Amino acid sequence: MHQEIINLEPGKKVFFASDFHLGAPNEEKSLEREKKIIRWLSSIENEAAVIVFVGDVYDFWFEYKYTIPKGFIRFQGKLAELFDKGIKLIFFNGNHDLWMFGYYSEYFNAPVYRQPVQFIINGKKLLVAHGDGLGPGDKMHKLMLKVFESSFFQWLFTIFPTNFCYWIANKWSKGSRASNDKREEIFLGEDEWLWCYTKEIESKEHHDCYIFGHRHLSLDLPVGNTSRYINLGDWLRFYTYASFDGESLEYKKFEET
Repeated sequence: MHQEIINLEPGKKVFFASDFHLGAPNEEKSLEREKKIIRWLSSIENEAAVIVFVGDVYDFWFEYKYTIPKGFIRFQGKLAELFDKGIKLIFFNGNHDLWMFGYYSEYFNAPVYRQPVQFIINGKKLLVAHGDGLGPGDKMHKLMLKVFESSFFQWLFTIFPTNFCYWIANKWSKGSRASNDKREEIFLGEDEWLWCYTKEIESKEHHDCYIFGHRHLSLDLPVGNTSRYINLGDWLRFYTYASFDGESLEYKKFEET
């Protein structure tokens, strides 16, 4: 498992947020959400040493060699501003922006992770991932991931006209979001599969906290007696995020004054 080792200076924090789904459900609502995200980023930038985007930043994303999706220019500009201020940016692929490759690494020196990463922050251990494909169940989704993650399927996507590929991808993405909303909003109790996953990992190796996205549920649950499972919710309804100062983790909603 990859490790990110971070040593925070006093007064600095690592921030975590996920599931912005920029681009959904339409341009107007996405732009409204994008501006809210930028206001949140502006509110934390003086405290932030690192900002971790834990997947599904975009409702759909595919990078060609010389082309990225149009739009989201305000968000991209804010990322450039944060990067120029010396704030480290880290991205995770979600299942909606699975095809995020080298763009953020090239222009923002930001690693992009697909698998879970162990963060060592001032000696504390946090396990972070988007969350799709982890834990028991969700077999159909895991099968689809194998298809979409294959280099052959990605190559196929590049040989058809770009406009056609984006039309197909956006139809699939929006259909998936609409069909999954009701199911994903239901908390499964003891069968909540990412909670099950954290308990399995904790039985083998202690982490001070587990942070995931994907489920579109705002959760803060115990893992044994000494750990927590945070699901970051989303920015479609919850506007929630986590921050860690090297000692304690806060999970809260962005409230505008």
